Amino acid sequence: MNLLRFSANVKMKASLSCIQLLYSLFTKKTVLVVGVLVAFLPAYSNALNSSNPSATFYPVDSLPHVITAQSSDLLGASLKRQAMLNYATHQLPDNMADWMIQREALVEKIMLHGGIKRHIDLSLDMRETRSTVMEGYTVKNIYFQTLPGVYATANLYVPDGKGPFPAVVSMHGHWREGKIAESVQALGHTLAKNGYVSLVIDAFGSGERTTIHGDFEYHGANLGASLMNIGETLLGVQVADNMRAVDLLVSLPYVDEENIGATGASGGGNQTMWFAALDDRVKAAVPIVSVGTFESAVMGSNCVCELLPGGLTFTESAGVLALYAPRALKMCNHDQDSNPTFFPSEMRRSFHNVQPVFKLHGVEKNVAYAVFDLTHGYWKEDREAMLGWFDLHLKGVGTGESRAEKPFNLLPMEDLLVFPIGKRSPLILPIEEYSRRQGSLLRKQFLDKKSFSIESLRKDLKEVLGITGSMEIKEVSSFSPKSGWDRVALHTQEGTLIPLMHAAPTHPDNGYSIIAYAGGKSDIPDNLIAEIKSRGEGIVVVELSGTGEAASTVDAASTNLAQFHTLSRARLWLGKTMIGEWVRELDLVSRYIQQNYQPSSIKFDGNKEAAVAALLFSAVEPGAFRSVTLRQIPVSYLFDNRENVDFFSMGIHLPGFLEWGDISLVTGITATDVTIVDPLSMSGVPISNENLSTVTTEFQHIKQLLKQSGTIQFQRTGN
Repeated sequence: MNLLRFSANVKMKASLSCIQLLYSLFTKKTVLVVGVLVAFLPAYSNALNSSNPSATFYPVDSLPHVITAQSSDLLGASLKRQAMLNYATHQLPDNMADWMIQREALVEKIMLHGGIKRHIDLSLDMRETRSTVMEGYTVKNIYFQTLPGVYATANLYVPDGKGPFPAVVSMHGHWREGKIAESVQALGHTLAKNGYVSLVIDAFGSGERTTIHGDFEYHGANLGASLMNIGETLLGVQVADNMRAVDLLVSLPYVDEENIGATGASGGGNQTMWFAALDDRVKAAVPIVSVGTFESAVMGSNCVCELLPGGLTFTESAGVLALYAPRALKMCNHDQDSNPTFFPSEMRRSFHNVQPVFKLHGVEKNVAYAVFDLTHGYWKEDREAMLGWFDLHLKGVGTGESRAEKPFNLLPMEDLLVFPIGKRSPLILPIEEYSRRQGSLLRKQFLDKKSFSIESLRKDLKEVLGITGSMEIKEVSSFSPKSGWDRVALHTQEGTLIPLMHAAPTHPDNGYSIIAYAGGKSDIPDNLIAEIKSRGEGIVVVELSGTGEAASTVDAASTNLAQFHTLSRARLWLGKTMIGEWVRELDLVSRYIQQNYQPSSIKFDGNKEAAVAALLFSAVEPGAFRSVTLRQIPVSYLFDNRENVDFFSMGIHLPGFLEWGDISLVTGITATDVTIVDPLSMSGVPISNENLSTVTTEFQHIKQLLKQSGTIQFQRTGN
């Protein structure tokens, strides 16, 4: 079919010939060929009825390439370069006075960007469901309150005797079973055997805190990223959980509250780094296979629990590690680790940069590292290094070097579960329910408002999107026309390319339509270009960064993760958002069209995240588009369904968006006509007729309240 083309000035006899051909084919029972031709007839009919007699319609699957195939990863290279520049300019002060000022600012910014909420006066309400007596210690299965109405599951390993004992918060990485995984429970056993109380806690969305109890899931893609829309982060909730774990430990009569430690591997080591840096009650910490550089995390595919939105705009890993001084910190990384973010070379860079701060405090021996010839994990060698470090800094014995651990026995899974499978307390709120609960509260707050400042709304929305300035063209590359399309690539100042295809209108007064699809031009429906051409409008097909020919090869390789997992994480580290960058690109393209083609007007037609970007662009730059047709967009950012959480890509998420408002508020501040075709929920579920009535009422109410021009309507295609 990609070889077929029909001219709109075909005479009637051509139509008769086509009918004769179909009849001939049918009589020969060549059903497959007939089916192909019949499927093509709607587009053929559109071409015949076109108001432009000379226009030629080409099926979408024949849309030409703009840039050279197999190009290098320009987008990924641009983001890596920005990360390198930020790393090079984030320096730590060389004197105590300046460091103390920067230290205070760092803590404040980390708390803000992480959406970290402390509830010091909240009741811990610790509840025990089972205990298992071991040789020299007891394991208690408990749950306790970490956030209002949110409880965490944990295992508490307590040595025999009255104490008080030093205590350690032990955090797990991305082992599916959470706290009960062998390498994780091993921490609890070995610490208790050696005279430490150990609290091994399930991370939010993991272990017994998953959506369905007993169904272990990965919390690190769209599920965990959904917390950003309510102004929180998975990293931030973990920090709050682990601070509450310290609250619990210091409340126990057999714990020495002056000697608290923290440790974990991989994602658990990342939790250790962040929470212990912010909680001065932690006297010593040992993060395993987790410390690297933020620079190396850009264009890496790590979990969103290892992401601080905007983190690279104000600090690097060394800045976080410096918050430990004068407390004790030892890092262990492995030569055989396969994750570049955790390569020993990256850890050494951060160690080198943080050493001077420890020297300022006169405790340069309180920061150390070890490298083992091991794969990723928390192995015996790591545990022995951890025991030696904690002995010195929490017990005041030994040299801090590794020492042999005592033998211990692991427990079967059922002995460590706080609840029997399928019988979890409703107090254990999974990410899905928490995001929906908090999102509903935020939506109620904005829907209850009686007035808004449109100027403030637009300003704040730009902040949510991460827009700090306009994108500019550095150079334009023009290529020879192909298949009826002019081909252009816009070079941005950021060092990326935006490929465009252009077809002129039949008359200047007909204006232009920009088409952008979230999956690139290959996803554009066959009849859409024909429909726009039939109106005589000019067309500009744009592939936004990360899509189609503008894709990142690194991001595309992350096939086991949600779409744009790697790209969206990279941009968030740099203080940007995927959709915010698409807004800037649409702004650039619309300005390019205005300057080069002087159109009477510009419309937009697109789907999913690209359509959300167009709506947001219309809100922050009113009047840029005469109308926008938005296909398959969410009518609200309220979390609704874990099962289909990956319908939209990771690029959909906007930190703090529901704190700002919602999609209805975006349409309310646009000054353009908005048509939403096939409206969806945040997980891609079609809005029912009953719910659509409620949605329409909300959108119309906001529009009337803001008194902005432009209409809003909803349509269904019936597909």
